[in-house]
Amino acid sequence: MDIATLQSRLGHTFSNAALLQQALTHRSHSSLHNERLEFLGDSVLNCAVASLLFDRFGKIDEGDLSRLRANLVKQQSLYEIAQRLELSQCLRLGEGELKSGGFRRPSILADTLEALFGAIFLDAGFDVASRVISALYAPVLETVDPKTLGKDAKTLLQEFLQGKKIQLPQYNVVATHGAAHNQEFEIECLVPKLDIHVFGTGGSRRAGEQAAAKLALESVQQALAKAPVAPKKTRQRTTQLKLAGIATFQPDAPTQSEKTSETRKQVRPEAAAGSSRPAKTSAAREQDSLPPDADDSKPVSSNQSKSA
Repeated sequence: MDIATLQSRLGHTFSNAALLQQALTHRSHSSLHNERLEFLGDSVLNCAVASLLFDRFGKIDEGDLSRLRANLVKQQSLYEIAQRLELSQCLRLGEGELKSGGFRRPSILADTLEALFGAIFLDAGFDVASRVISALYAPVLETVDPKTLGKDAKTLLQEFLQGKKIQLPQYNVVATHGAAHNQEFEIECLVPKLDIHVFGTGGSRRAGEQAAAKLALESVQQALAKAPVAPKKTRQRTTQLKLAGIATFQPDAPTQSEKTSETRKQVRPEAAAGSSRPAKTSAAREQDSLPPDADDSKPVSSNQSKSA
C-alpha cells in the first residue's frame, strides 16, 4: 500500500510530508523516529476520545467514563484499528525488526498509530486530529456496551466465570496459517467444567484469543441458561439475627413455656409419691390442731383424787 492510500484511509492529506514519514519510522530504522510523535499523539487521542464519550454517553458518571476510555485507548484497541488501515504495509523498520516480524507486532502498530495522531495534530491542529480519530473510532463506539465499559472478550469471560465460581479458561495455539509476513493464528479456548471447546482466529495470538473468548462467553451463557437451577437450602440465621438484636422463632425448638411444663411433669411423680404416706400422720396432725374439750379443761380437786 502506498502513502496516498494511507492518507485517504486516514481522511487527511499531510501538508508536511516529513511528519508523515517520521510517524511511520520505527527507532530500529533511523535516529529520526516516531517516539516523540507517539508521546504527543497519546495525549491527543485521550482528549479526543474523552470528548467523544462525554457527548455520546450523557448518563455515565466520571469513574465509568474513565474506565471506558482506558479500554478504548489501550494497545489492543489501537492495534485493531491499525489492522483495519493495513498500517503494517507502510512501516519503516530496521533489518532486525523486519526479520523478526515486527510489522505485525501489536505494540509497534499501536505506537505508530498514536504517532500518526500526533503528526496530524502538528500538521493541521487539534480539530482535524479529533475528526480523524472520531471517524476511526466510529465502528468501535457502535459496538460499545456501557454496561461492560468497553471491556474485551477475555476480560468479560474471566469475570463471568469468576462470578459463577468456575475455573478460568485455557488458551492454546492450535496452528498458524499463511506466510511469515501475514500469519493467522488459530486459538482454542477450553472451559473444562462446562465441556466447552471453541476456536478463534486472528492476525496475532492475542487477536485469536479474543475471538475464541467471545465464542466461549456466548457458549457459557447458553449452557448455564439451559442448566436447571438447584433450589437454595434455607438456613436459620438465629445467631446472626440475635447479634443484630432481632427476635427469632424456631418452630423446631421448644419454647420457654413448653420447657417449664415439661419440668413440672417430671416433678409430679415425686409429689405423688410423697402424698402416699400413711393417713395416720395426717390424722394426728389434725388432732393436735383441735382445741381441748371443756371437761378436760377443768381442774381436778384433791378430794376426788383421794376417793379415786
